[in-house]
Amino acid sequence: MSLLTQEHELIRKTAREFAEKYVDPIARKMDRENYYPRETIREAGKLGILTPTVPAEYGGGGGDLRSAVVVLEELGRISGGFSLLVEAYGILFADAVNNFASKRQKEEVLPKVAAGDKIGAFALSEPCCGSDAAAIQTRAERRGGEWVINGHKMWITNGYYADYYLLAARTGPREARHRAITVFLLPRSNCIEASPIEVMGVRGTGTAELKLNGCVASDDDIVGEVNGGWKIIMHTLDVGRVAISGVALGVARGAFEEALNWARNREVFGKKLTEMQNAQFELAEMLASIETARTLAYYAAYLYDTKSPDFLLMSHVAKLQAARLAVDVTRRAVQMEGGFGYSKDSKAEMFYRDAKILEIGEGTNEIMKYVIYKLLEKSLG
Repeated sequence: MSLLTQEHELIRKTAREFAEKYVDPIARKMDRENYYPRETIREAGKLGILTPTVPAEYGGGGGDLRSAVVVLEELGRISGGFSLLVEAYGILFADAVNNFASKRQKEEVLPKVAAGDKIGAFALSEPCCGSDAAAIQTRAERRGGEWVINGHKMWITNGYYADYYLLAARTGPREARHRAITVFLLPRSNCIEASPIEVMGVRGTGTAELKLNGCVASDDDIVGEVNGGWKIIMHTLDVGRVAISGVALGVARGAFEEALNWARNREVFGKKLTEMQNAQFELAEMLASIETARTLAYYAAYLYDTKSPDFLLMSHVAKLQAARLAVDVTRRAVQMEGGFGYSKDSKAEMFYRDAKILEIGEGTNEIMKYVIYKLLEKSLG
C-alpha cells in the first residue's frame, strides 16, 4: 500500500525546489545570526507551503496532513530551523485556527497569515508548566463585558515576531485544571511584552518569552467555548506531533546526505571511507533509521487523513521514534565526519543541534512514552 499519492509527490517537488532556491541561501545565516527569515516566509506563502493544510480559499495549500509532513521533510533537509518555524506557524497556529475558530476569525486572520504578511504563534507553554499543560497559570478574568488576561508564556516559536497569538489561559479555578482553560485569538498589542530566547539549535525561529500585562479581549476573541480549550490544545498537539516527525525526518536526511557525500570523497589509509566496512555499516544504520522514521510519520499522517481510531496512538509513536532517530542519525553523521563534523563548517553539526529539541518540544520523549503506555493500558481493559 502506498501511503503517498502522485499529488503528494508533486507537493514534494515544489517544496524541494523552494527549499533549495530560497531556504538554502539563508539556512546558515539563520543558525549563526539567529536571523528570522521574514522575506522567505512570504515566498513560502506564495506557494501555499507555509500553511499546507489551510484551505485554498484562505490562501493555504489545501492539502492533508501527509502534504504537511512531506513539506516539512523537504524543508528540514535544508534547515531544521526553517522547517520547525513552518511547523509551528502552519500547523500549531494556522491549522488550529482553521479547525476551531469562527468563520469571522478565519476570514480575518487566515488569508494574511497564509500569505506570510502576518505571523501567527501558538502560545501554550509557561515557565511553570511545559509537560503539565493543564497546570498553566496565565489567567483570563471576566470584568464587565471583557476578559483581562495576565500571565507569562515561554518557549513560543515565532513569538517574538508574531502578529497573532493563539493563546491558552485559565478561566476558572486552578484545581479544575484542564476543565477551566480557554483559548483566545489575540492580536499583538502593547500589553504583550516579547523577549527573544537564545537557543542551542533551530535558531532563527523567533523563539520568545511573553509577558501579558492586562491584555483586554472580548467574547469574539474566544476560539471555541469558554472552558473548552483543552480539546483544542490536545487535538492541535496530536496533529503537531505527526508534523514535527516530518521535521525530524528532514533533519536526519540532511545530516545523512552530507555524511554520505563526505564518506564517498574522504580518503583514509589509502582508501575511500565508503570502502571500509565500518563506515558502510554506519551509513546503512543511518539509512535504516531514516526509512523507519519515514514510514512511521507517513503512516501516522495517513491515519489522521483517513480518520482512523488508531491515529492517537501512532501520533505519539511516530513522534517518539522520529525524534530519537533524528538525534541518533545526526550524532552518527558528526562522528562519520570526524573533526570536520565538529566544526561550524559542517551542516551535520548544525543538524545535530537542531535535532535535540525534537525530543523535548511538543511533548518530551517521556511524555510520549507515558501516553503510549496509557493507551496500551486502556486497550487491555
